[in-house]
Amino acid sequence: MKTIWGETLDPNAVLQEYPRPQMVRGSYRNLNGLWDYAITDAAAPPERWDGEILVPFSPEAPLSGVGRTLLPGQTLWYRRTLAEQPREGARLLLHFGAADQECTVYLNKRRVGAHVGGYTAFTVDVTDALAEENELLVAVRDGTDTNALSRGKQKTKRGGIWYTPQSGLWQTVWAEWVPERYITGLRITPDAANACVRVEVQSDYDGACYLHFAGRRIGGFTNRETVIRVKDAELWSPEHPKLYAFEAELGSDRVKSYFALRDVAVGKDAQGRPCLMLNGKPYYHCGVLDQGYWPDGLYTAPSDEALIYDITLMKRLGFNMLRKHIKIEPMRWYYHCDRLGMLVWQDMPSGGGQYNLLTISAPLITGVHLKDSHYRLFARTDAEGRDSYTRELEELVAQLQNCPCIVLWVPFNEGWGQFDAKEIGDAVKAYDPSRIVDHASGWYDQKGRDLKSMHKYILPIRMPKLDGRPFVISEYGGYSMISDGHVWNRKKSFGYIMFRSKEKLSAAYKKLHEKQVIPLIEKGLCATVYTQVSDVEFEVNGMYTYDRKVLKLDEKTVQEINSKLHL
Repeated sequence: MKTIWGETLDPNAVLQEYPRPQMVRGSYRNLNGLWDYAITDAAAPPERWDGEILVPFSPEAPLSGVGRTLLPGQTLWYRRTLAEQPREGARLLLHFGAADQECTVYLNKRRVGAHVGGYTAFTVDVTDALAEENELLVAVRDGTDTNALSRGKQKTKRGGIWYTPQSGLWQTVWAEWVPERYITGLRITPDAANACVRVEVQSDYDGACYLHFAGRRIGGFTNRETVIRVKDAELWSPEHPKLYAFEAELGSDRVKSYFALRDVAVGKDAQGRPCLMLNGKPYYHCGVLDQGYWPDGLYTAPSDEALIYDITLMKRLGFNMLRKHIKIEPMRWYYHCDRLGMLVWQDMPSGGGQYNLLTISAPLITGVHLKDSHYRLFARTDAEGRDSYTRELEELVAQLQNCPCIVLWVPFNEGWGQFDAKEIGDAVKAYDPSRIVDHASGWYDQKGRDLKSMHKYILPIRMPKLDGRPFVISEYGGYSMISDGHVWNRKKSFGYIMFRSKEKLSAAYKKLHEKQVIPLIEKGLCATVYTQVSDVEFEVNGMYTYDRKVLKLDEKTVQEINSKLHL
């Protein structure tokens, strides 16, 4: 099964767009394309290569051209030449969007860097290993669900709500030259109430720096906040996604970036009920669950246009929020949400040991909330794995915290490797007080920040007793239909409630909202997340099919219902 973008993919021009829109330099070289690859049982580099792989698609993804699964204990090797030579007074950085799960980088047989964690970006300075001719080697190991590292919904034995395991380089690889003293990052904190934004220019060098905005050159110092004040400020919202461009300067290094002015918070509505706020006013989050999977690229969208398509279609249907579920997207996806106007709830990909079926399923029926300090019940007995989780979560928040679209963090979902959620929610809030936290989405509520978050499938949705926190239905629906000719595996297809036609599915969608969801808004419900954007592998509960070719519900019906959810 392929998408229209996969069908027209040019292997000589794969995902060529600049990968990091909030920190753009001119010295950019995209390294996507055909690399040599080999899968070995030994840790040493291979003597022979198995063929070519199309980076940045995992070897398990059809678009990679490989069609092989990296097994726990094996090593996936990549090789290519690097057509760069040493430059006086400059350094060469290699950027990796993501590598699942453990990655080591070699240049000219010299180890130049490594990273653990399959979802966050990392950078390697290869300057000191550069020669006139350069061989770049990358080694990746992936235990999927045989170790405690974050894996999301990947499973060695896929089926139902668990998906194909994948490995290796699955986001863009690129290189850029920088001066000896350069900007390593930006931290951008909006303050809409005061019509300003605070920018920290980060660097290993402490010294003077400058911000360029609206014809002004504003002086400051690295690793300290500098304030940009905005005259006649326009606030960002899904209805008005206003972005402001600016540049940061440090010596001869200069990067282009952008910000938006918007504030999010928990507050009270006119009736005194807890609610979600945007720019100082109650704002209903009408959302849909977004897994970010593709039949031909798996984790990796086949093109930038494919990323845009998902966002624009959901916006056209009347949704103003996407819950990015158990995955981190490339930075360009968040940029498109920023510029198109789409709120994002960002999940942390789950990890831990082998999940106990009773632990992760029983609350759907019983509603019982166990204490997540019982590490054995939650498959979190491995202290090293818990430490790895907190490190990966910190990397996630640090990488994405500049994106205006992100308004809420979700550290845990449905007890999948959950532990100490209240404390972890507090830690996320301390690092990023500008956003809301759903510390435990679905069940096993530990009474933590900031929401009372419920999942409901099959059973009727009823209003719980409010406890001072905003009440959200963070997953519901999952209504399903098999679309002949556009289904990944008909015999093993999975869905909560199945319907046989577009008409019946649309009627059921309408009834669910009119009878159960809309009445709860009058009682204080302040956000909903319908499952889901598209079918994914065995799941057939998408708004449209896995290949994105068929919208399974009547468009006008969905638009009509959504217009009633967030008046």
